[in-house]
Amino acid sequence: MDICAVRMLKAQPIRLGLTIGSVSLCVVLMLFLISVYGGVSRGAVEYVRQNKVDLWVLQGNSTNIMRGTSILSSGHGALLRSLKDVKVAAPILMLLPAVKKGNDIATVYLAGYDHRTGIGGPPALAEGRTVFGDNEIVLDKAFAARFSIQVGDTVSIQDEPLVVVGLSLGTNAFVIQYAFVTIERGQSFVGFPGVTSCYLVNVAEGSSVARVKELIQEELPGLEVFDHSTFLRNNIREMESGFLTLLYSIAFIGSIVLTAILSLLLSINIIERRKDFAIMKALGAPQGFLPMLIVQQSMLISIVGSVLAVALFFPLVSVIEAVAPEVSSQTSPEQIAIVVLAVSCISLLSSFLAMQRLRHIYPLETFS
Repeated sequence: MDICAVRMLKAQPIRLGLTIGSVSLCVVLMLFLISVYGGVSRGAVEYVRQNKVDLWVLQGNSTNIMRGTSILSSGHGALLRSLKDVKVAAPILMLLPAVKKGNDIATVYLAGYDHRTGIGGPPALAEGRTVFGDNEIVLDKAFAARFSIQVGDTVSIQDEPLVVVGLSLGTNAFVIQYAFVTIERGQSFVGFPGVTSCYLVNVAEGSSVARVKELIQEELPGLEVFDHSTFLRNNIREMESGFLTLLYSIAFIGSIVLTAILSLLLSINIIERRKDFAIMKALGAPQGFLPMLIVQQSMLISIVGSVLAVALFFPLVSVIEAVAPEVSSQTSPEQIAIVVLAVSCISLLSSFLAMQRLRHIYPLETFS
């Protein structure tokens, strides 16, 4: 790093500090958006990912459980279980009821499942156990923290008391959290004993999943049947279509703001030191020396700002998650490297924009 570039920046310490702070905030914003996306993408589909069954059977024209509606009956389950090579056909009922505790009311994504098979239940437990009876419920850990609910507390759905017996992990979809009850309790909330949303099918050992899928489609026409990997991709695609665009938009706006800030600072610095640049040109500064001086200033600001942002990021995330437990983030070294690289590219672009002013500085200005 050229000492001249450092001296030029240090000549205006307040402006330099504000610029580095602005760069740091932009980097923190980008890191936060990426980490929140990682947390949401994990929590939104972790329920599907962890229920590693062979096949998912849904109502026709339904492709996912995130933003799709599927209604099946117990009769479909009986037919599935009667098919050759079908080992288990576990029902899942997905609802969106309001959970009430005292004066607090919030909506959850309620999954009623057959606790006897365990298929369709919470992916993992932070505390407590799974449900064994119709008067029990498992809540997401972030949801419970938000409303100060602990294992052993009682909540209600449709004025029916339910004892919280466990807190689950991997069930926080950011805008909504999962909860779990028995399939019978879920059906009682709907008022139709045999209704279900989908069936999770495991085939008999040694049987072909593809063949069983074809058999189900032949015997129960009109239903959608997906293998686990395809169904997982369907849910990931639905999650990304509603959330990823928003994050990209905010990140793009942040990039524009950062580019404008750096370009403005470097341009002002060139204007204020116009005569200095003219003198350097008059003294025969090598070709490329002055543009490289601008690039070095820009890169120095971005490097210091990025280091400061990384140092501030994790404490800020801890504070945010403590204040808003439903905000789940997931950060990796790869994500940090991508953001730092993106900021470096923005810095280079800013320096290229600013150095255009050098073309209008002439050596004769030294004598003006």
